[in-house]
Amino acid sequence: MPKSIQSIQPPLKFIPPRFNVAILQITKWLLPVLLRFRLRPWLPAGIIQIEAKNAEVLAQLYEKFQAGKIRFLLAFRHPEVDDPLSMFYLLSRIVPRVARQEGIKLQSPVHSHFLYDRGMTLWAGDWLGWFFSLLGGVAIRRGKRLDRQAIQTARELFANSKIPIAVAPEGGTNGHSGIVSPLEPGVSQLGFWCVEDLAKANRPETVFIVPIAIQYRYVNPPWSKLERLLSKLETESGLPVLPVENDINGQPEIYYQRLCRLAEHIISEMEEFYRRFYHQNLPAIPNQEITSRLHRLLDMALQVPEQYFNIQPQGNFIDRCRRLEEAGWSYIYREDVPNIAALSPLKRGLADWIAEEADLRMRHMRLVESFVAVTASYIQEQPTAERFAETTLLMFDMLSRISDRKTPARPRLGWRTARITVGEPISVTERWVNSQSDRQASRQAASQLTQDLKIALEQLIGS
Repeated sequence: MPKSIQSIQPPLKFIPPRFNVAILQITKWLLPVLLRFRLRPWLPAGIIQIEAKNAEVLAQLYEKFQAGKIRFLLAFRHPEVDDPLSMFYLLSRIVPRVARQEGIKLQSPVHSHFLYDRGMTLWAGDWLGWFFSLLGGVAIRRGKRLDRQAIQTARELFANSKIPIAVAPEGGTNGHSGIVSPLEPGVSQLGFWCVEDLAKANRPETVFIVPIAIQYRYVNPPWSKLERLLSKLETESGLPVLPVENDINGQPEIYYQRLCRLAEHIISEMEEFYRRFYHQNLPAIPNQEITSRLHRLLDMALQVPEQYFNIQPQGNFIDRCRRLEEAGWSYIYREDVPNIAALSPLKRGLADWIAEEADLRMRHMRLVESFVAVTASYIQEQPTAERFAETTLLMFDMLSRISDRKTPARPRLGWRTARITVGEPISVTERWVNSQSDRQASRQAASQLTQDLKIALEQLIGS
């Protein structure tokens, strides 16, 4: 969550990519440290091992790409913030090693451009935009209906850059290694545009989208740390901490009962909050299933800023969050004010007032963002330490944001390993050729490609 905003801000400028090989090399050297500590050296509990399945597929694709035979886009799952580092390790370490083992000669660098959320620089700082730019990143405003500069830049890079491009088709993290959120249509559209651009230039390359899944596991299931974290959350939420007679290790049903108890308590508190102070109609429904209550609560939470910004609720929770983010930014980062310093004291005061209130309204949306994929069945299907940890950490995020009003520093629960699985490349060129009868067929083909990509990612995380 970005820092609290209390005054009008200048417009968010586009950050163009300025790929720098020297910065890339330095980052490669620092990668093992970044994976283990991720800018928090006092908490050494990061990722200690990354393994990849089917990495030879990528090695072969890079060989063909560098020979001018194909273009491709890496469509990777984005469950959490460590994913870019995992992808960087895959391309900079694993793929070159596998290529050498397979006798494949690759030119340096084995790297990719990538899209990242422009909002990341608001909570991390301007340095992140500078750094990502030098690594070949393209900043995009997720909620903007048409971020022309970012989209045109990504389209140009896809068709003409000396390295491929990587995109997270879910558009953001959902905190769940085992659930793929609805995909945004941008990846499929970029693929079709690339085929069109190559056809116009009479170039013979075939265009592919490569699905890639990322999943994490703890080296040692952190049950004791999870129990302490749960006790902390119970205390912060006002619940009495239940005494633990035995270690919950090996008894996940005990932890699940306490987690459900905490979830029901938080939902009840938030229902009363929106019922009393925001006049939302949330009638009590006896014996209502917890997931249904959560989704009803998320809907009400989004209606509060939607009413303020005069936005009609359309689409799923993720779509609504994106539209609200852009609406809030339009009140804060004012493109209609060319010179903030030239405003009269009256206009400046009103602009600050609006910016601060927009930031407050957007906090409702930020709470919803973290819970778009949460279901009660997620843990029941596989009661693993990883799934318990993911759900508990999402609750930690929520309580921290309400009480601290800032980006919370998540507790580290232990060393983890990452498993990256490369799927079979999906030919975009073949689909484009078969969809040229009319515009409706083209739209249907792009939609089907998005659906097929989602199925491929789901199969990869289930394999």
